[in-house]
Amino acid sequence: MKYNMNLTPDEEAILNGSKGEALAKVMKSLVLYGDAFNAQRFVPVTGKGHLVTSFGISVLKPVFSIMDELIAGGLKVDETFTVDPRPIDYDNVKCNPLEKLVFNKIIYGMQTPYEAQLQKLGLKSSKSFTCTCYLDEVGNTPKKGDILSWAESSAVVYANSVIGARCNRNSGIIELFGSILGKVPEFDLLTDEGRKATWIIEVKTTKKPEAQILGSAIGMKVMEEVPFIRGLDRFIGTELNGTAKAYLKDMGAATASNGAVGLYHVENLTPEAAELGTGLIRDGAKTYVIDDAELERIRSSYPKIGAWEKNPDAKPVRCFIGCPHLTFAQLDEWTGRFENELKKQGRKKVGMSVILSAAPEVLERFIRENKAAYDKLIGFGIKLTSICPLMYMNNPLCGKKPVITNSNKLRTYTTARYLTDDEIAAVAVKGGF
Repeated sequence: MKYNMNLTPDEEAILNGSKGEALAKVMKSLVLYGDAFNAQRFVPVTGKGHLVTSFGISVLKPVFSIMDELIAGGLKVDETFTVDPRPIDYDNVKCNPLEKLVFNKIIYGMQTPYEAQLQKLGLKSSKSFTCTCYLDEVGNTPKKGDILSWAESSAVVYANSVIGARCNRNSGIIELFGSILGKVPEFDLLTDEGRKATWIIEVKTTKKPEAQILGSAIGMKVMEEVPFIRGLDRFIGTELNGTAKAYLKDMGAATASNGAVGLYHVENLTPEAAELGTGLIRDGAKTYVIDDAELERIRSSYPKIGAWEKNPDAKPVRCFIGCPHLTFAQLDEWTGRFENELKKQGRKKVGMSVILSAAPEVLERFIRENKAAYDKLIGFGIKLTSICPLMYMNNPLCGKKPVITNSNKLRTYTTARYLTDDEIAAVAVKGGF
């Protein structure tokens, strides 16, 4: 079979089985992947891997078979890798017996053996389950210019945009193959031309826009193209500090889930925009103006589905905050937000099940370094976890319940209803609308 990619003699040899049948299959898959996107060559992966498939969902039998074949072939990732969040945590995210049965027997019945497979292939540690692998506490932070083999959409867009690393929006398992081979096909967001903007986003709001709604607006307009965002630095500054990074994390996740954005540039702020400025904008780029009215139009367009379709004023039974996972500073911010709202409403505890989700290492640091805030949250009746809220909502029994969230990603993929941060706090404390 003839391939279009230009392979080196060593790559040809691997394709022909010089290093075993398993690695030959990995190479063939990546060559076909590169051919599909007109890649001309492979480039070395220089950053650690991150795997999107973190859940032992029983119907993914081909994935488990592939993992077994890789292990039998003696293959693993040279550098350790991280993986997306686990799907369940019965201690902090309560489920009734029937929901547990569905989780354990029908949906995630292969979780334990699958995690054993991940460990054999090079999983960093038993704590390395998070969608925010790039946070300092987790230890998988790429450098500017690093070539990555990731698939998790919120992590890819963050690495490309906020860090200035280079990664395509790969599919699950393909990103594992890239990490095992140590090479990926060069196309799209790995190239200078592919990183240029085809949209100019003019932010003309009267106040700092909600990150989740702004990202939603951008994603739905540009889809998979690259936007250059102007006017946002008026509200979040020109320094990539912790506050700005957290804002961009949440905004970016919405662009990636409400559209398919893998890279955005923020004028005077993100690394490439600060370095190259308008030189990142392609000739003929389209313009999209986002003002207060446009944000309101986007917000009002969100459909109410599941329990909310029948009763828009239904009493929510659960609130998820942290999709993507929260940062250390955001955990502290939510402590203060709930404390203020409880005082405002004259209450001591929240009025429903409230779940804050963050990476295991972030939670450990929070408990260790900010024990007073942690104790406050527990005293408010709030639970902390490291699960993926989306994976929880995939249980059809859980998905039927009225759930609220401040995550546009979770809203997009499940029946959860989106509320802004301030609305979430008020409704969660009151126990309803």
